[in-house]
Amino acid sequence: MATRGRPRAFDRDAALEQAMRVFWEHGYEATTMAELTEAMGIRPPSLYAAFGSKEGLFREAVELYERTDGTISRVALSEAPTAREGVHDALRSNVIAYTDPDKPRGCMIVLAATNCTPENEGVRALLAEDRRGTEHMFRERVDRGIAEGDVPRGTDSSTLGAFYATVLFGLSVQAKDGVPRSELLAVVDASVAAWDSLTSPG
Repeated sequence: MATRGRPRAFDRDAALEQAMRVFWEHGYEATTMAELTEAMGIRPPSLYAAFGSKEGLFREAVELYERTDGTISRVALSEAPTAREGVHDALRSNVIAYTDPDKPRGCMIVLAATNCTPENEGVRALLAEDRRGTEHMFRERVDRGIAEGDVPRGTDSSTLGAFYATVLFGLSVQAKDGVPRSELLAVVDASVAAWDSLTSPG
């Protein structure tokens, strides 16, 4: 007599990657459980067993994004020989990623939960904290530039970091709106052209 085998276990990592793409494309609140389970190739009980809840799944998807597509700014800022080059490389590399035709447009951290109902405030706060972390990265790179001598002493690193983080976030929104890559790269060049005036003393 034939015996029924155990159901095949799903690939958790692959399923999480698919969930990340759905959240990235549609945002947290607009994404339905039906869309998630279809993309992940699993049934709702398996999703809940593996991730606990929609929010639990989203938080893991955010962590995955930060380990993969979300590393662009960190790498560019750390590897460039000067702060100015690091900022330019970070903005430019992100624009190229934001407009990659094989991925959702824009940045998941910027776009996935800017507006949420009160019961999902924790999700909005999670991404807001991540965006503050990006601003902090820019500020730290300017501080490093001051210490290493490629940024003038007296430069307001907090304001400069906030400025370029805001440019980065705006580029994400523009990419989501379908603005062509060439136009976004022109914005990058314009913002970096302002570097000398932004770092000039007093």
